Amino acid sequence: MENSGQLQQYLPVLMLGILAVGFTAFMLFGSAALSRAARRSKIKDTPYECGMLPEGSGSPRMSVKFYLVAMLFILFDIEVVFLYPWAVVYKEMIRDHAGLILGGMIPFLGLIFVGFLYEVKKGGLDWKQ
Repeated sequence: MENSGQLQQYLPVLMLGILAVGFTAFMLFGSAALSRAARRSKIKDTPYECGMLPEGSGSPRMSVKFYLVAMLFILFDIEVVFLYPWAVVYKEMIRDHAGLILGGMIPFLGLIFVGFLYEVKKGGLDWKQ
């Protein structure tokens, strides 16, 4: 009997899932049924660029500078994500396991520093170019 009570707790989740799938299906099929597909023309299907005809390819190549900045963001974002909990727990664990704490964090910070040196070498911090 107790198992049926646990299953009843998931009933609202199941109902919400069914509602989400049903609403999505209704919107997709309803929009297709009510659309004006017969009135479409080639000119209406072309991309709109401020009233001008589109020129060139739709996806230009990104500069290497963009990827270097993205790597910088990922590098330091991950560093903060790992350093914050470490700093919170550090106060409590320093009495018992000081060597273990520093021994685990120094290689991590060294790896982050190597990534930082790579970014500096590649010019990722030179904003003038």
